[in-house]
Amino acid sequence: MRVPGLLPQQLWELLLDFLLISLLSNVENSFEVGSSGNVNPEALGSVSLFKIYVPSNPRGAELLPPGIIVSESDLYLRRLWGDPSEDLEKKPKYLVTFTVGYDQRHNINAAVNKFSDDFAILLFHYDGRTSEWDQYEWSKNAIHVSVMKQTKWWYAKRFLHPDIVSAFEYIFIWDEDLGVEHFNPDEFINIIKKHGLEISQPGLEPNNGLTWEMTKRRGDSEVHMVTEEKPGWCSDPHLPPCAAFVEIMAPVFSREAWRCVWHMIQNDLVHGWGLDFSLRRCVEPAHEKIGVVDSQWIVHQVIPSLGLQGEADNGQEPWDAVRTRCRNEWAEFQARMNDADKSYIEGLNNYRKG
Repeated sequence: MRVPGLLPQQLWELLLDFLLISLLSNVENSFEVGSSGNVNPEALGSVSLFKIYVPSNPRGAELLPPGIIVSESDLYLRRLWGDPSEDLEKKPKYLVTFTVGYDQRHNINAAVNKFSDDFAILLFHYDGRTSEWDQYEWSKNAIHVSVMKQTKWWYAKRFLHPDIVSAFEYIFIWDEDLGVEHFNPDEFINIIKKHGLEISQPGLEPNNGLTWEMTKRRGDSEVHMVTEEKPGWCSDPHLPPCAAFVEIMAPVFSREAWRCVWHMIQNDLVHGWGLDFSLRRCVEPAHEKIGVVDSQWIVHQVIPSLGLQGEADNGQEPWDAVRTRCRNEWAEFQARMNDADKSYIEGLNNYRKG
């Protein structure tokens, strides 16, 4: 196109000015439609927006302006009325989850009452009974998720995505059969912050439900991070189960550690067996960032309630059938981890070879 009296450079500048004016006009129209007290649906549809593509946006959101993107969510309960900025009188800093059946309501009630309003409470119900919990005042402000006969790691994988729980500094993922008479949650938080623990648990009362020496409560320390399991068990004293180890019964994760651990949980391996031996992969140095808090301890009551939700299989009783799957899942998880390590190393070697 030629315009009499205009040089090519002037023509190009004129075209740029026209495009800029059109762009600003579209933006102004968008603001007018978006900020008007009475939005006209026809006006919304008639606005011709400029094209956006931002590769650095989260996957799937490349067509949105970065300023409107909210890539993380939260579990804060909100009102259906009023100013959103006034919904929350206080934002809990920590999240506590229990996977529960109604038969353990008294135990859970005792546990929940230990936690201050700095802790949000989330109950995963494996028996489908949720409304009965309203007998407890705290239950009305808790979050309830109910799916029949599922484990806490099944729930965690599906409902505790790191982008959902990122508002919380620490996430407790606990069983339902834990005695908390000697446990103070606020003091526990203070201690793990003091010692820089990214993955932790309270010590276990030695006489009840003890599986590993590492998680046994010691009476002469505030925190411990190493132990001697059994002679000859740990060729490397910095590796599980002699260090860098807590059980899957009552773990507590920092938000940073949980972001890693969540990705390691397998969708189909619902019991989480073997996960505790690999938690060390998510923090460095693991033998300094994973530990057991001795001065705040719990009692494992060893109530096989979830196992009773199972079904007989190949002549086994329901509880035995559940235990068999647990053991099989442990072996499968370890096999997958070994395969993943091998694949990574092979790929790295191939890359180095060019």
